[in-house]
Amino acid sequence: MINSYLTIGKIVGVHGIKGEVKVLPLTDDVRRFKKLEKCALCKNPDNPDDQFVPEIKVLSVRIDNETALIKFEGYEDRTIAERLRNLYISVSRDDAVKTNKDEYFIVDLIGLKVVDDKRGEIGIISDVYENGANFIVQVKRRGKKDLLIPFLKVICYKVDFDNDSFMVNIPDDLYEIYD
Repeated sequence: MINSYLTIGKIVGVHGIKGEVKVLPLTDDVRRFKKLEKCALCKNPDNPDDQFVPEIKVLSVRIDNETALIKFEGYEDRTIAERLRNLYISVSRDDAVKTNKDEYFIVDLIGLKVVDDKRGEIGIISDVYENGANFIVQVKRRGKKDLLIPFLKVICYKVDFDNDSFMVNIPDDLYEIYD
């Protein structure tokens, strides 16, 4: 099931005495927070639709290294802002960054069944991460070691959300490494 909200950051602490919170970004570009006008706060990053604060106005955003410093309406002093620690910031899909064709939110890929042209269904996507050169799809397999697949068009050729499927054509030599 695709959530209507996307988790984009975690509040890890407060900054200063005027209510700013320090946010660890869970997005690939911390500068995106500069455009944030409103958001929701939730306790569980895996279920951002289950909200602790359904809508909160963002008063200011500053970027400090690789974190965002955010001040929210109604939380303008340190003591009150401290209550937000460990909550997650989520945005509605309508307010999220628009993806291009053949771009996906990682959260939408996790849980898809991976179907190989030669081998049929081989497992479920458990994670997607970047290794510097490209993205890697981690496939959880029943009773076997996880399979790591480079997210390259030549291997991962189709995402089918209608059938909850991720279509791949894994080269034999890559597959044999994990068997």
